Amino acid sequence: MKAIILAAGEGKRLRPLTNTIPKPIIKIFGKTIIEHNLEHIYKYVSEIIIVVKYKADEVKKAIGDEYKKVKVSYREQSDKPGTAGAIMGMEDIKKDVIILNGDSIFPKKDLKKILELDGYGALAKKVKEPEKYGIFKVDEKGFAKEVIEKPETFIGDLANVGVYKVSSEIFRIVDRIKISKRGEYEITDAINFFIAEHKFKIIEMEKEFIDVGYCWDILDANSHFLKKLDESEIEGEIEKGVTIKGNIILEKGAILKSGTSIEGNVFIGKNSVIGPNAYLRGETVIGENCKIGNAVEIKNSAIGDNTNVAHLSYIGDSIIG
Repeated sequence: MKAIILAAGEGKRLRPLTNTIPKPIIKIFGKTIIEHNLEHIYKYVSEIIIVVKYKADEVKKAIGDEYKKVKVSYREQSDKPGTAGAIMGMEDIKKDVIILNGDSIFPKKDLKKILELDGYGALAKKVKEPEKYGIFKVDEKGFAKEVIEKPETFIGDLANVGVYKVSSEIFRIVDRIKISKRGEYEITDAINFFIAEHKFKIIEMEKEFIDVGYCWDILDANSHFLKKLDESEIEGEIEKGVTIKGNIILEKGAILKSGTSIEGNVFIGKNSVIGPNAYLRGETVIGENCKIGNAVEIKNSAIGDNTNVAHLSYIGDSIIG
């Protein structure tokens, strides 16, 4: 089986961050969004194919040509827009594939279920307002009859989240679909053709997936991981006179200088220097190669890689870098 990750989009709602960084490689808790998903799927696949377009070179640089010894290759999306356009021209793939959106983080437990599924299917999430989503209509055994975008009448409450396990036949099917009313080639149209020809199991997710739609969602996503941090992981250096009340990750090469105080669960990336006399509180993530100066206070914030915060500064509930 191969994996296809759709990572060609810009993420316009995340501007200005995505003016320089494509959404799929925005970092959450020290890893890009794509890498969080790779960590959950790499053991099950022989190759990872990432579909790119917007700032493609940045994605390639961030991910590289392998992930934990699994080959990573790239396909540039053609001028045909949309999620189905992203997988057009892949007729050379002859194996089953798992296709997933590259701009959300999916739980390991739920991905494991679909990866180990004997047959084909998709993940779905139960929602309270199905009229706002693409909804799978299913039979009494949980097999899909079709997926309908924003149904006007109630057909069910299992929303499509953008994770599908299908055969290589999908690459023949996408050539049959027509452009949608919004001017894109929709993968859900291809999935409906596939459903008509195959049993297609819908697996209800047990856990919430993380969708970073707007800038402030980055803080919530970091919080999701920081709240689960039940012990500290120290690879960097802690000088004398540092106070820590909470659990922290201090990556290799990072330094907490004397007089620095931490209250809460905090992530500090590789080669970052904090302090002296800095104060980090709440659920805060500091990226790699950052310099947080003397007497800086940071609360509930995300500081991107290679960011300098000058002495005597205050940053609260913000995303910088």
